[in-house]
Amino acid sequence: MPNSTGRRRRFGSVRKLPSGRFQARYLGPDGLERTGKETFANKSEANAWLSEVETDLARGDWRDPLAGAVNFTLYAETWINERDLGATTEELYRRLLRLHLAPVFGVWNLDEISAPRVRAWRTDLLATGKATTTAKAYRLLKTILGTAVEDELLRRNPCRIKGAGKENAKERGVASIEQVLQLAHRMGPRWQLLVLMAAFMALRPEELAELRRPDIDRARGVVWVRRAAPELCNGKRVVGDPKSKAGKRSVVIPPEILPDIDHHLALYASPEPDGLVFLGERGAPFRRSTFGRKWRKARTELGMPDFRLYDSRHTGNTLAANTGASLADLMAHMGHASVRAAMIYQHATAEQQRKIADGISAAVVDIRSRRQRGTAAS
Repeated sequence: MPNSTGRRRRFGSVRKLPSGRFQARYLGPDGLERTGKETFANKSEANAWLSEVETDLARGDWRDPLAGAVNFTLYAETWINERDLGATTEELYRRLLRLHLAPVFGVWNLDEISAPRVRAWRTDLLATGKATTTAKAYRLLKTILGTAVEDELLRRNPCRIKGAGKENAKERGVASIEQVLQLAHRMGPRWQLLVLMAAFMALRPEELAELRRPDIDRARGVVWVRRAAPELCNGKRVVGDPKSKAGKRSVVIPPEILPDIDHHLALYASPEPDGLVFLGERGAPFRRSTFGRKWRKARTELGMPDFRLYDSRHTGNTLAANTGASLADLMAHMGHASVRAAMIYQHATAEQQRKIADGISAAVVDIRSRRQRGTAAS
């Protein structure tokens, strides 16, 4: 077909539709005829568009215009299924997709999700007061669409809001040794060791939930963290590896709480050789619901209503830092697994781990001794 100058086009063709608008067509590199998704007001605009397509082909930048015609929800669900995610991470991603992403973006294909639509969605979600959820959902959306770019389904990621995926979480609580001891006391004899180990050994709740008798190496004075059992929102316990590779570790027991461990194993742990260390009153594994009721009551009575059990890890890290431990030893003690932390972890020494435990133990001994002197004086 001749172009606007009267010459026949070397690439593509333009035709006038009954509506009076113009349609552009061309033969793709796959041998299939492609029709422009939009029509044009005049022949010059259609020819200009074909020239852009021809340039993209020459540069190797051409992308199948139908490639992004994939429903967002279907793509997102496949994206999650194809990844080796931890149980709690998968649960979070599916919840964010179900509640916050699919209801909005599920009506569109990938190539229909534009930057303005992303901005509008984020603004609406922020208006509900869910700032942390908004940041998490935005990060997930950006990551999914980033993969779509890598898969050549999109030319560019429409998530372009600077800082939108950053969470401004509240400062995590830090308890004093005295507060930890009081929390442990108020939790009662069955649960006080769990509180002490969470704070003084920086063990995660899910690691404590799956701790078993053989994991407590009394001869060496260490606890071997080999497994974890996070509890999902539906109450299901998912037993597996710790949160990261570095999570598989040994943590030296502060000598001051060794008697507490012996006492607990004798009275409250499962009697089976491979039995769980922490059980509920009816012999069931550790559950957030059972423990949580007592925990909320104890922390409220101590004027610490926002202190979470997970904050005990932050407390443990702070206590360890106060012993003079290096960053490398702290990372090993906590079982962190970022690239940087993993490199540092390789250089941590057993001697420094012992110093951390001894330092915490000495601080606990001092507090307990003062409490005993105070009780005797009264």
